[in-house]
Amino acid sequence: MDDTKKIIAAIDIGTTKIATVAARIENGKFEMMGFGTAPSVGIKHGVVFNIEDTVKAITTSLNGLGNAYDANFSDVYVGIAGQYVKTSDSTCRLFVNGKVTERHLLELRDMAMNVANPGTETIDAIVISYTVNGQTVANPLGMECEYLYGNFHVVTGQNVMVNNIKKCVNLAGLGVRSLFLEPLASAEAVLTDEEKQKGVALIDIGGGTSDLAVYRNGEVIHTAVIPIGGATVTGDIRDKFSITYEQAESLKCLYGSAVHISGDDVNIEVKTARVNSNIYISRNKMSELIQARMEEILNAVKFQIETVYADNVPAGIVITGGGSLVANLKQLASFIMKNSVRLAYPTSKIEGADSQALMKPQYSTVVGLIIKGFDYEQGIVKKEFVMSAPKEEPKPEPKPEPKPEPEPAKKTPEPEKQKKKISSVFRNFITKLEDDDE
Repeated sequence: MDDTKKIIAAIDIGTTKIATVAARIENGKFEMMGFGTAPSVGIKHGVVFNIEDTVKAITTSLNGLGNAYDANFSDVYVGIAGQYVKTSDSTCRLFVNGKVTERHLLELRDMAMNVANPGTETIDAIVISYTVNGQTVANPLGMECEYLYGNFHVVTGQNVMVNNIKKCVNLAGLGVRSLFLEPLASAEAVLTDEEKQKGVALIDIGGGTSDLAVYRNGEVIHTAVIPIGGATVTGDIRDKFSITYEQAESLKCLYGSAVHISGDDVNIEVKTARVNSNIYISRNKMSELIQARMEEILNAVKFQIETVYADNVPAGIVITGGGSLVANLKQLASFIMKNSVRLAYPTSKIEGADSQALMKPQYSTVVGLIIKGFDYEQGIVKKEFVMSAPKEEPKPEPKPEPKPEPEPAKKTPEPEKQKKKISSVFRNFITKLEDDDE
């Protein structure tokens, strides 16, 4: 079967929604075969807290795929994020003693994938750079060296939390082909290669978390998950004005602003459960709540960015995700970040009859999962081909030459023994004199 005709699917299991896409490559573009979404129930801040509700929501989302779901795929790519996901940098060393090949790069990454603490699972190991003969390089293929060093950004997750995600997908009737860190998936959907090369920071403001991915020289150098998102803002409005969550979300989308603008206020009428007891909510007061929470998110992200970029990020800040839809967010982010900011949509990655439904920032992650899924499939084919080829054995690792053993030092007689020797010679001399006298 032509791999480009193979249908693959991805699921973004978020706090506020679950989105599923099935697609295939057609004429160099990703053609959408089906798209389904459902309100998320059972997930909070990226963590499953009710398996049964989560499985029902996944199933509802899958049913939205229509004919594309009918036995066309048996496993899916799944996005993962949340407080239980951690990242760290790791360096691995491989003995080569010759020319660097594709096999060496694959073996080095496998070493990085096996770096995990007890109770955690390695989700991904992303190459940052390689070191050959003391020189940092992006691509060491064909270079001669004794040892090859790989510098990786390793993503790990707590076993229990990761297994709960997998269990929910399995109970919905599918296998998990691979897990991908969500901000890296979103980056594939909205960032350009030029931005990654120059250096860029992506902020994906989701429902339960705000995820960060920072790039330099085309490679990811830092990621972070902030446990605050758009749903947190909605909850603030609900609690402040004693209304339902649904009403608060509607007010945020229709009248909310990330920048509180003083001046003429508008009172918005909201119906309550009690008969003839509607309330009026000040638009200015609601915007104050939104601005305060958005400032908290942006300042937390700024702190993370400054750990790798002391000055401005060269290609600026890119913001996506459903939380980016709040009015005037770009102005607030520009003021706090002191950098250029653009709001991003996955506009040019997917084609197909219903592809316009995906051209929204809240679907950046699921579109990116499809892109990374196809890259993963190509990587599997490449790895099978490379690893099936006869392995070229490296020259034997040089053993250190043994150091010559020092000659044993001459022992000086101990004083007592030397004294005994002198006494013996003296007695012999006296005896000889007495014999001569006789």
